Amino acid sequence: MLRHIVEMYIIMKSFFKNVLANIVAIIIIAAVFSLFFIMIIAASALSGDQKPTIKNNTVLTLDFKTNIIDSPTEDQESLFSFSDQQKNILIFDMLDAIKKAKSDDKIKGISIETDGISAGFTQLDDIRAALEDFKKSGKFVYAYGNVVTQSAYYLGSVADQYFLNPAGGIDLKGLATEVLYMKNFADKYGIGIQIIRHGKYKSAVEPYMRDDMSPENKEQLSTLLNDIWSVNSQKIAKSRKIDSTQFRTVVDSLYGAIPELSLQHKLADRLVQKSEYDLMIRTKLNLKEKDKLLKVSFNKYIKSYQDSSAKDEQIAVLYASGAIYNGEGFQDIYADNFVKEIKKLTKNDKVKAVVLRINSPGGSANASDEILFELQQLKKKKPIIVSFGDYAASGGYYIAMAADKIYSESNTITGSIGVFGMIPYFKEAANKNGLTSHAVTTNANSNMYSPINGVTPGGVAILTKSVEQTYKRFVHFVTENRKKSFEQIDEIGGGRVWSGTRAKQIGLVDELGTLNDAIAFAAQKAKVKEYSITSFPKKMTQFEQIFKNLDEDEISARFIKNKIGAENYKMFEQITNPKLQEGVMMKMPFDLKID
Repeated sequence: MLRHIVEMYIIMKSFFKNVLANIVAIIIIAAVFSLFFIMIIAASALSGDQKPTIKNNTVLTLDFKTNIIDSPTEDQESLFSFSDQQKNILIFDMLDAIKKAKSDDKIKGISIETDGISAGFTQLDDIRAALEDFKKSGKFVYAYGNVVTQSAYYLGSVADQYFLNPAGGIDLKGLATEVLYMKNFADKYGIGIQIIRHGKYKSAVEPYMRDDMSPENKEQLSTLLNDIWSVNSQKIAKSRKIDSTQFRTVVDSLYGAIPELSLQHKLADRLVQKSEYDLMIRTKLNLKEKDKLLKVSFNKYIKSYQDSSAKDEQIAVLYASGAIYNGEGFQDIYADNFVKEIKKLTKNDKVKAVVLRINSPGGSANASDEILFELQQLKKKKPIIVSFGDYAASGGYYIAMAADKIYSESNTITGSIGVFGMIPYFKEAANKNGLTSHAVTTNANSNMYSPINGVTPGGVAILTKSVEQTYKRFVHFVTENRKKSFEQIDEIGGGRVWSGTRAKQIGLVDELGTLNDAIAFAAQKAKVKEYSITSFPKKMTQFEQIFKNLDEDEISARFIKNKIGAENYKMFEQITNPKLQEGVMMKMPFDLKID
């Protein structure tokens, strides 16, 4: 008996010891996380309160840490974001900084020191135009590069002088887009994909239904790429004072890859090391040997003068950036969240007009329709002026149909008036592996969709009708906004995308202009002279960003994307993401980048 009591005592002692150890461990972990959160908040508060001081003889510098974004919703920092990582800057703030620097006596010039730059076509165009205007002040713009991407060179070529590292190179080669076709892959592994679409140019689903590029898709891609490259190449050639015929030879021959050939063919002015480049800036500023070369990043310069106070009368910029989905979410355009923002603006008496900034390739037809309806309600109370960024295609173009006026950049990819549905199934793959599926139903289409057997004939018929009706509804709203007939819109629709320049020519937009142009017109429309500009949606708080980064799906998505690459991940997501299978879609047929 005594032995049992001793054993019980030992067991209980061990049990309480383990419990106590776990409790202590939990307390320690909680304390560490609490301390971590406090440090984050303290660091954020300290950095937010300190306004940098700009000294005389300062050079405003665009370096490799600068990441240019279109919307505050893109400004989401990592859980472990530190000062040496990339810094996000709104394109609106960057353009404002260049404009302010033009008349700021403390800023003597601008230095572009980046081999690569994260920015879209339209953003680069706007920055280039702002730098051209800055040079009218008589202040200098210099640029330096090592191994330079095409987008970075497109921007840097606007400089008074371009300096290249003697062991560097310029990746100047023109534009191309390559489409990965997956039909053979799907057939090989027994993956069936039921596709329903309206519009011969609606090629978002083409990689799943063909082994090669259709003539229609090749036509629209060729037209679009040549439209964009024609404008961009002319700007580079003009800035570098190169004959257009000679410039084409330079690009076709890839002379930019060799530093000596870059110098010989006027892509660069001098081949120098970075320290020599800094010495040239010092000479330009007439600095003495003891004087320090003062450089300030765009981030710090913007913080030095930004005022968060808002006037009684405001022009709101409502950012619609990313793909369009139903429900709620952190990034992209989620209908529930976006509708809430629209309703806030409707009720906000200080907001006199709204500029809807669209940078979206589209997405869910249902979500796009929901957003359009709420924008139409807002329009009954306040002017809505639309500004297009890099993309305003399909669902992104659809939500613009609430506009009083539409501004597009010349390189905006717009239109894609078309719809589709895509449903994957795995009957052949399952059968090959000894799996079969049988259902019991009460009605003809109770089991309309099965992941094994696909869609029933009745399901295909009704989905086809749904796609056709959605297309007609799409065209209906376009005809109302653009004051054209169904036949006129149908002729330029069919899922085809256009450059902003051509969109203006065929009447899909009203004016070619920037976000600032749209804001100025919105103020004029609302008859306000003194106003502040406010952005919606607001940037997420630190805590919201932390919990977002801890989300299981978000972690998994980042892991897969890092392993297979961003472009391949988009193809993978097209099949696996349930949000992309939510009924009829209004989505652009492809993504296009300048590099």
